[in-house]
Formats: sequence, C-alpha cells, structure tokens
Amino acid sequence: MHAQTPVQIAWVTLDLDATEKALTTLLGARKWIRIPDVHFAPDTCTFRGRPADFTAHISFSYAGDTQLELIAPVSGESVYSEFLETAGPGLHHICIEAPDAAAFDTVLREAEGNGTPVVAQGIMPGGMRFAYLSAADAGVPYLEIAVIPNEIKEFFDYVKQEQQ
Repeated sequence: MHAQTPVQIAWVTLDLDATEKALTTLLGARKWIRIPDVHFAPDTCTFRGRPADFTAHISFSYAGDTQLELIAPVSGESVYSEFLETAGPGLHHICIEAPDAAAFDTVLREAEGNGTPVVAQGIMPGGMRFAYLSAADAGVPYLEIAVIPNEIKEFFDYVKQEQQ
C-alpha cells in the first residue's frame, strides 16, 4: 500500500469530558458528537486472536480535516482497556483509510509478513472494517487501517460540518 494520509488521530481516556475540554483548547475542536455504549461483538471482533466482546463510549470532532476520536472503555477486554491498564490515558492510534477490502487485506498480509502483529480487528456497528497494527516502533502505540462505508462517511461529514 502506498503512503496514505492519516484521516484520524485517537486517544483513549477515562474521562471524555476532560479530554474533550483539553483537545478543544489545544486543537480548536468546536463540537463533540458522542456515541454512547458502542458494542463490539465477539462474532465480528477479535483481540489478540480471541473473540472480543466489549463496549466503549466514543466521541468525535475535527481539527481542520483531521478527525479526532476519543474512546472511553466501558466493559470487556479490548485494545482500549489494555492500553489504559498498561500506559494510562493518552494517544492511542492514527488511522488511515484503505480504499477497499482488497487493499485492506493486502496491508494486513504485508504487516504480518513483516512481523508487525495485528492486535485487534473486526467490523464495527455500521459496517466499518478495522484492524489495529502494533506501531510502537513508529512512536505511536497502534496504526489503525479501516474500510469506511459510505453511510459512516456521511456521519463523519455531519460531524465535520458541525465544526463550522
């Protein structure tokens, strides 16, 4: 896969209110759109090779063209709860968009072939396919690869429009 522009920067937090306030001040985000209790189901998601069943509150905003995502784990074992336990709140991942499922699969094959583990993957509610690759050597815990369906892109456009 050729160089991609990150479409999202994400933080994992224990306190959405405090993190929203800090990033509003630091990055100029104007309005946050929250989605409470997003459930990641074990029939569509894995974490460290096992079925994953977890819930998180998620909040979105924008700084310019870059989406800001805040994730607050609520229940279950996940790439988010593990991060909080080992590192505490903070920058969790950057996300790049794969243009389609074939490109997504190619990235995962190449990553695993190069010794970069896929820590978590699945399909989120709404149909977005995602995978988290360990990216500690790049100075960020994870790189997320995502195939974003049009319906979710429309929601992201709404969030971005709310910033104006």
